[in-house]
Amino acid sequence: MRTILPAAALLSAAIASPALAQDQDGALAAEVAAMRAKIEALEAKVKELQGGPKAETPSWKGAPQFTDKKSGWSFKPRGRLQFDVGNVESPEGVQDRGLGFASEVRRARLGVEGTIPGGFGYKFEADFADNDIEVADALLSYDAAKGLGLVVGQHNNFQSLEEVTSSRFLSFMERAAFTDAFGFERRLGLSATFSQGDVLASFGAFTDNVGDLADDENNARSFDGRLVYLPRLGETQLHFGGSAHFRDNNDIAGAARYRQRPFVHTTDTRFLATPSLRVEKETSYGLEFAAIRGPFHATGEAHWLRPSLLSGGDTPSFFGGYAEVGYYLTGETRGYKAGQFDRTKVRKPVGEGGLGAVQVNLRYDHLDLSSGAIRGGIQNGYAASLVWIPQDYVRFLLNYARLGYDDAAIAASGGDRNYAIDVWGARAQVDF
Repeated sequence: MRTILPAAALLSAAIASPALAQDQDGALAAEVAAMRAKIEALEAKVKELQGGPKAETPSWKGAPQFTDKKSGWSFKPRGRLQFDVGNVESPEGVQDRGLGFASEVRRARLGVEGTIPGGFGYKFEADFADNDIEVADALLSYDAAKGLGLVVGQHNNFQSLEEVTSSRFLSFMERAAFTDAFGFERRLGLSATFSQGDVLASFGAFTDNVGDLADDENNARSFDGRLVYLPRLGETQLHFGGSAHFRDNNDIAGAARYRQRPFVHTTDTRFLATPSLRVEKETSYGLEFAAIRGPFHATGEAHWLRPSLLSGGDTPSFFGGYAEVGYYLTGETRGYKAGQFDRTKVRKPVGEGGLGAVQVNLRYDHLDLSSGAIRGGIQNGYAASLVWIPQDYVRFLLNYARLGYDDAAIAASGGDRNYAIDVWGARAQVDF
């Protein structure tokens, strides 16, 4: 009996051991599966955490740009600073303290731009120059369809290539004389732009600049359109454009003057100026041309303005235009995008072993504000500029112009209204 009992116990253990092993294997497998599920959950959490900071980490496009592609939101601060000095020669016999040397903050803008889910976008920018606050762009945009964009708010209304090109990218300190003389400015309105292939078409209905709309009697309105054909032939980018404009001043008709500064903004003196006119309506149209090939560019415009006067009689006709050529000595190409000049990409920036981009430009600038009995004067200007761009967001400009006047608004010694003056200007600029 003593021999049989231990043997039976051993036999029972031997019989039970496979079942016990199976139970242990099952428990281990369940534990491994649970651990695997936990690891997969942790990996998913790590990926989620890794994706979060990337959405919040800004890219850099002259300023930090925050973009959340998943939600469709983005935000980017923007702005520009332009510091100018200028010297306007005084004609013999003219005593004007506004002439001679002067300096100013030409533009000091600060704003934001970005996107909103659903295809919307926004942009707001205010100018703090001249110890005043002036709204520049203030708009809401919408991508209605492929190639079709809508904009509501204050924005440019398609007057000319020179006007729609940002002041950040001009080849001279100031735009062509006719743009200011004819009163081009941003206005509040609704516009649509359609682009397909080499064709760009824009049309809009506008009221007035938001600063002028503070007058509750201001119910002026205008309709503006622009058509651009921008083919690329081999290495040459071409631009052919035309625009048409109609404006009805309504209750604010009258007391209008067409006038222009002498090539720089540091003076308020105008050698070209019509007398005060009672303008009821304005009709104008313009033509545009540009060609860019490698470091060379050529551009020119012509614009005609016909104001209808409340006094009746013959409708005056004023004209302005310019022709320009430019060349990058360092091999860059003038930027161009969507029917306007854009930022130049510097090949070898300062700080990266290069000297930046150097560009020289020549321009002929004509403005005629004399028509019939209205003698606002005629300008024939010859100008040159030297532009140094040490890196994409910094510019220095040096300008010179010889301006010849006929029938000038300001009489020189002996009542002479036909004379010429020299004008110098320089600018330091940063934008982001």
